[in-house]
Amino acid sequence: MKIKKAYLILFLFIGSYVNAQDGIPIYSDYFADNLYILHPSMAGAASYNQLRLTARQQWFDQDEAPNLQTLSFNARLGDRSGVGAIVFNDKNGYHSQTGGYLTYAHHIMFSRSEADLNQLSFGLSAGLVQSRLDETQFDPNDFDPIIAGIIQSSSYFNIDAGMSYNFLNFSGHFTVKNIIFQNRNLFTEKLEPNNQRQYLVSAAYAIGAVDAPWSFEPSFLFMWRERTGEQAIDVNFKAYREMDFGTLWGGLSYRRSFDGSEFLNGAEVDTQKLQYFTPVVGVNYKQFMFAYTYTYQSGNIRFASGGFHQITLGYDFLGNRPEPYDCNCPAIN
Repeated sequence: MKIKKAYLILFLFIGSYVNAQDGIPIYSDYFADNLYILHPSMAGAASYNQLRLTARQQWFDQDEAPNLQTLSFNARLGDRSGVGAIVFNDKNGYHSQTGGYLTYAHHIMFSRSEADLNQLSFGLSAGLVQSRLDETQFDPNDFDPIIAGIIQSSSYFNIDAGMSYNFLNFSGHFTVKNIIFQNRNLFTEKLEPNNQRQYLVSAAYAIGAVDAPWSFEPSFLFMWRERTGEQAIDVNFKAYREMDFGTLWGGLSYRRSFDGSEFLNGAEVDTQKLQYFTPVVGVNYKQFMFAYTYTYQSGNIRFASGGFHQITLGYDFLGNRPEPYDCNCPAIN
């Protein structure tokens, strides 16, 4: 009975994760000063070029636990163009993904002066992803016609597109990920449909004067999957403190799904919705940035009790503007 229960939990866990793995998984990377990882329209949108490296590890007490590494770069070219590139490695037990994206963005300025920020941006990312499933360690005595006992792989191409609007202290973004319907052979149609399209809407507003020692930034991110109708929202809050050496900042993100999963609680059937609490702390020192993020999943049913750890390293350099914009706009200045 314990063995059957373990296989059931593993099946549900892998099934939900496979549906979520369509390119780079959407965790809390963007919350650590990396909006480009979500929105291609932010490539080259800032007043400086950005290099970001992230490493995420879940459940240190579990073997083959999910882990993700990303390396991203974006820069401004001339007055109106931006380019970017992302490479990533995503692994979860026997399943893994590697891939990369190239981005072009176009920026239109409506500012009346060089100090004002009023920018509309459009971005397009093209990506190639290879998914692998290592079946060599599966038990051959557990016969299943779809298990071949080999390393299976499947590559696919897809496109993300979006737009951003940055006006003084306000920023808003809309992105469609995985626009093209793609058939993949790694899993059955039930677990891996050809429609991986996902819609993202986010916005933020910074509160505080330009020269004030403290500033605050509430924001949100809404996610919707077209095929399954799954919906989730992140509600975020950040605080910034200007110091002699740079900027200290921290925040809290709360993610909640709109859809619940049923489970047996004694003799009753209960429903639980996904809930993540993610605090982040970071520091900007000259051109360097460091951030640490910890994610805790709440609820009665969890795969493990440990949290998810993430470290982000960043470097800002050679921006296209000699002076920052006259606004409290962390994503741009």
